[in-house]
Amino acid sequence: MQVVKLRNPRFLRVRCNDCSNEQIVYSHASSAVKCVVCSKTLAVPRGGKAEIRATIIGVAW
Repeated sequence: MQVVKLRNPRFLRVRCNDCSNEQIVYSHASSAVKCVVCSKTLAVPRGGKAEIRATIIGVAW
């Protein structure tokens, strides 16, 4: 029997560490996500889950 890990992709509400703008990003983003206000990188793809470089406030939905 093969065990399959279920991944739970979510939309996350994050706050930019530079300008405090709140934005929604995908936890498994496949491209870099930048802040719409100051253009700082908020998420970087890592072949699965994205590396979130902002403060995670919570799960959006």
